[in-house]
Amino acid sequence: MTGRGLLVVSRQEVAEHLGYDICIPLMREAMIALSTGRTRQLLRAILDLEGGRAFGVMPGAMEQVFGAKLISVFPSATGAPSHQGFVALFDPETGAPAAILDASELTGIRTAAASAAATEALARPDARRLAILGTGEQALRHAEAIAAARPLERVTIWGRSPEKARALAARLGAEVVDSVEAAVAEADIICTVSAAAKPILRGEWVRDGTHINVVGSSRAGPVEIDAALVRRARFFADHEEGVRRQGAEFLAAIAEGAVGEDHLLGEIGEVFAGTLAGRIGAADVTLYKSLGSIVQDLAAGWYLCRRAAEKGFGTYIPF
Repeated sequence: MTGRGLLVVSRQEVAEHLGYDICIPLMREAMIALSTGRTRQLLRAILDLEGGRAFGVMPGAMEQVFGAKLISVFPSATGAPSHQGFVALFDPETGAPAAILDASELTGIRTAAASAAATEALARPDARRLAILGTGEQALRHAEAIAAARPLERVTIWGRSPEKARALAARLGAEVVDSVEAAVAEADIICTVSAAAKPILRGEWVRDGTHINVVGSSRAGPVEIDAALVRRARFFADHEEGVRRQGAEFLAAIAEGAVGEDHLLGEIGEVFAGTLAGRIGAADVTLYKSLGSIVQDLAAGWYLCRRAAEKGFGTYIPF
């Protein structure tokens, strides 16, 4: 770090300097670091608040950089993102607070970029048709990120609010469908990015050879897909310990007796590193379960700090 004070990187600056072309490779390397033991992190801590709101804390270290993300989740917020907060980074040489970065924008980009990296590794080479289930911020982000990773011929959108689905489809040049089953009928890639509490996607609706990114539920409780789909898929985690303890779909499938503990094959970082087989055959259904990992925030945040020093953006304040 520069010693010029505490670097503050705004939401606009994160968006301007952290494109998917940069963030997708960053996420690949971060997940390899996680799976090869070059990171340390605790499971996320979530404090439930009134009215379905929550406060989350995610601490960790990756090689030289360490820090934490503090974020509020206010689903009913109007005129603001549902997730707001900051990523705090510390100077690896002195231990002093070094930077805070807008967590809403950073989380939005890195979550979708990680799914895009998983899609590159697990989807069939000829996968060209994407289905997005959900209409929130991550729906838009995932459509953009997957398109950056794979040339797409068709995108279908389903959401519980037809109005929101139409608005999102208009932004993306996508098609709105009136049921989940119709949305995924011809899909090669599916992203579940909803706020559903109970399964919206059933295993019987998914074609052989499909890849699925399961993203909407980030804690034990809300479940986006049914146990039959978990059982059918080659199932990979972003962080194995996290998914075994907080991955709602995996835990629900175990509770129903649909799968055993060994059904979780390992981490996506192992697939990236070439130490774990991802897709074996063209007919495989592959599944990446994303809870989100602090090492993703650290990798993206550290990149932005270095970039800020080179390009002169961000604001330094005395601390």
